[in-house]
Amino acid sequence: MNTDSIRSEQTRAKQRVTLVGGLFNLLLAIGKVVAGYYGHSQALIVDGIHSFSDLVTDLLVLVIFRVAGHGADEAHPYGHGRFETIATVILGMFLAVVAAGIVWDAAQRLQGEAPLLVPHHWVVIAAAISILTKEAMYQYTIHVARRTRSKLLQANAWHHRSDAVSSIVVLIGVIGAISGYHFADAVAAIVVGLMIARIGLHLVLESTRELVDTALPSHRVRQIEQAIQQTEGVESLHSLRTRRMAGEALVDVHIQVHPGISVSEGHAIADKVRDRLLEEFEEVTDVTVHIDAERDIDQVTQGLPLRSQVIEQLTQAWRHLPYARKINRITLHYLKGKIDVEVFLPLEVISEALPAKKIIRQLREAAKPFNFIRSIQVFFTADESRRTMEDHHAP
Repeated sequence: MNTDSIRSEQTRAKQRVTLVGGLFNLLLAIGKVVAGYYGHSQALIVDGIHSFSDLVTDLLVLVIFRVAGHGADEAHPYGHGRFETIATVILGMFLAVVAAGIVWDAAQRLQGEAPLLVPHHWVVIAAAISILTKEAMYQYTIHVARRTRSKLLQANAWHHRSDAVSSIVVLIGVIGAISGYHFADAVAAIVVGLMIARIGLHLVLESTRELVDTALPSHRVRQIEQAIQQTEGVESLHSLRTRRMAGEALVDVHIQVHPGISVSEGHAIADKVRDRLLEEFEEVTDVTVHIDAERDIDQVTQGLPLRSQVIEQLTQAWRHLPYARKINRITLHYLKGKIDVEVFLPLEVISEALPAKKIIRQLREAAKPFNFIRSIQVFFTADESRRTMEDHHAP
């Protein structure tokens, strides 16, 4: 199954669990507010408002999942995952505001600015039903959240859990108020409000760190680094960068390979690194690998001519040599601020009058004026294709 198919299946799973959660939040919100109103429990009414807030966030989550589920396009080459992160920040701020209102109202009651209520006994049953229902929804939602690596869905799951815990606090407060401690219901409401505020602020902080491209945890980065170093052909690595986007992780890395290998072999090693990270690290969905022939600190190419200019100058320098037009191939290595040149000639150019050592010496002597050339190596082969010097003007 390709990445787009997996993302589409995960989006459907997220939407499905959110719809189920929204339905239960609606039923619980109505039930708790009605029960709290007629049962004279401010804490249960507050808990019902919390469920209504969860319903609102469920609608927001559904919309965001629909938007974030789209793959990459021209305007968003890395996909739409950031919409999910932004929605999590908004959701967290919304919860913090709701929590502040809950605490303020309950505090007024404790200060005598509003009457303290004595709940009815059957309010206990409503709170118990809420606890069981919300804990079940938490378990269902967190299972899907972990499977799809969705922080937004994890946040929604914790809303269910916070609702369950807040209902426990409500239950304790109601029992306390029924037992004669009339302030217990208002105190329970304040505790619930503070719990909701803590969750909301945590979501804001976590998602904000993601928006500013905070790296993966250090132990995870070390595991990724170890996997790269164990890949055949990788001599070292540097500039390893990681960042999160919604439930996914993106990796950028520079790997150093042997300077004498071909471009295609270097590309194959980079592909192996990419495939290994995608296979071994479930959250990693995108890997960019940059190939270096040496450490970046040693790789100084500024001011060095590119291939076409080098070939043109060598052609002029070697034009008086009778075998120069028989050169099959020229390879250039840009290393340590200079250019190492490899020249491939057919064996037929060697003769008693013109031995290999003499050819090598002539080629090197003619190229001495070019201070950007560090060395010239000459190879005589029997199976190289016949190409002329002019062919090497093209990269």
